[in-house]
Amino acid sequence: MFNESTESLIRIIKGDMKKNLSEKRFLHCVRVMDKACELAKIYNIDVNLAALAGLTHDIAKEIPYAEAMDIIEKNNIEVDEIELANPGLLHGPLGAFIVREKYGLCSDIQNAIKLHTRTSKDMTTLDKIVYVADKIEDGRKNNNYDIQVERELAKTDLDATVIMIIDNNIIHLLEKSRLVHPNSIITTNFLKMNLYKWWYDKLQMMIFLKFLWG
Repeated sequence: MFNESTESLIRIIKGDMKKNLSEKRFLHCVRVMDKACELAKIYNIDVNLAALAGLTHDIAKEIPYAEAMDIIEKNNIEVDEIELANPGLLHGPLGAFIVREKYGLCSDIQNAIKLHTRTSKDMTTLDKIVYVADKIEDGRKNNNYDIQVERELAKTDLDATVIMIIDNNIIHLLEKSRLVHPNSIITTNFLKMNLYKWWYDKLQMMIFLKFLWG
């Protein structure tokens, strides 16, 4: 399924991650890789990119806060005030830096890792695949909503799945009186507007054809 270079990188990275991550986090990353590959096949995205981005998306998740901030400050890694106020989000931009420096992974993979925590209205299909795969991988459980609905939707409509995941997460954060990253609101609104426009254009075409054909 993967090219020779990707196979080699996966072996090396898995070996490093086994040493640096808890077993639970490592297995989560492997399942995200599998789910990302599954979605990549559906949406015609390079499985090599999906595999490496999915595997490494949480590579910086368990780096202690003091160490993470030291790396961020020494290397001028761009983080915003919400990420600084919520250290759980720092592993996105930090992980993107690590995979570039340590493994030479490409900018597409770096971006997918960075955006799986903050999202963006400009997310590529690969970015969306990694974001969704992280939330719906087969070992993931969630008591706040029916995750199986998201898993089924992801097979047919990636944007709608991203919207559902973001919206569910926003509701959860608000209920806990926690910070919501502004990118989440911008992203879900942008995707909704695109979906509304698609349906509006489709409706207009149906009206036009009905008029044309009498």
